[in-house]
Amino acid sequence: MARRISMKNPIVEIDGDEMTRVLWALVKEKLILPRVDLKTEYYDLGLANRDATADSVSAESARAIQRLGVGVKCATITANAARQTEYKLQALYPSPNATIRAILDGTVFRKPISVSCIKPSIASWTKPIVIGRHAYGDIYKAAEMRIPGPGKVELVYTGANGAEQRVLVADMKSSGIAQGMHNLDDSIRSFARSCFLYAIGEKLPVWFATKDTISKTYDGRFKELFAEIYETEFKEKCAAAGVQYFYTLIDDAVARTVKGDGGFLWACKNYDGDVMSDMVASAAGSLAMMTSVLVSPSGAVEYEAAHGTVQQHYYRWQKGEKTSTNPVALIFAWTGALAKRAELDSLPDLAAFARNLEKAALAAIEAGEMTADLARLAVPAPPRPLDSWEFIDAVAARL
Repeated sequence: MARRISMKNPIVEIDGDEMTRVLWALVKEKLILPRVDLKTEYYDLGLANRDATADSVSAESARAIQRLGVGVKCATITANAARQTEYKLQALYPSPNATIRAILDGTVFRKPISVSCIKPSIASWTKPIVIGRHAYGDIYKAAEMRIPGPGKVELVYTGANGAEQRVLVADMKSSGIAQGMHNLDDSIRSFARSCFLYAIGEKLPVWFATKDTISKTYDGRFKELFAEIYETEFKEKCAAAGVQYFYTLIDDAVARTVKGDGGFLWACKNYDGDVMSDMVASAAGSLAMMTSVLVSPSGAVEYEAAHGTVQQHYYRWQKGEKTSTNPVALIFAWTGALAKRAELDSLPDLAAFARNLEKAALAAIEAGEMTADLARLAVPAPPRPLDSWEFIDAVAARL
């Protein structure tokens, strides 16, 4: 066997749950370890270990990414009441992704993985669209109220010095509903920094869109701060990298997107990003063909698949079945982390390996060797879908 590629510094490896945990180990065993002398700092974020550590392991993994600069994460369960019963948990712990994202102050970027035999639903798209979602505030941290009858609904701010400001929301003539949202200037600035850092690294133009013509204060503040960060911190860097910044209204951005050819980073507020990332993933073909990268304004990055733990496939695997679960996004999480480590540590052999592994995965699909989710979409259709083990072997053969 040829010598394995050396690494200087480790990456943070974050293990996860269910079917993705099974495939995580298989990708390492078949595709990475035979060729790379892999160095990782390992954290087990499987639900059982999060329970055993009272979830302290989630914060520990995030701090490790801050320290080492690069992490790669398997999909994890965010438990609900049914999961608490199933796994006999002491408590319902928060989403590990939310914990890591908060500690890194990061923004999530999702990008489709394109193959020639699967055409996007929107025929004009010839280049991937990356969604950058500001994952803080808005309706996800809103306060809501059912209004029982006629009366005034107000926003009230009480300053630390006791000074008070009031704004009338509505003079309600009957029963109804009300909602109060917030965001933070510092969070919006971090969002903008992460977007420009990612765009410069990927050489992508940045689009940012709100509805500031209607929401003159709330959305207007997003527009102001994004422009501030661009003008004061990134204008020259973007020019040097050939990256353009474009602001428009959200409805105009949607209209342009569905008629354009793609090839840009779409920076979205929280709710917009939630919706648009699913739209792009669906139009591109499969959520299992979507990368997800968390970028901190400090420069630290974490790579993972955009999909979840594939619960139903896991139950079938526990019964002894070999499932046709698509591991491509997991493979690309590893290649993204290895390529970033190679960039930071000046390791051209490691960078070349990461590129070649991605090419091998795409070449297998384009040769008609693919899992069932893609077989339903591919033109021409393959003779038969492969199970996950067969697909990973097909990729390994091309390496």
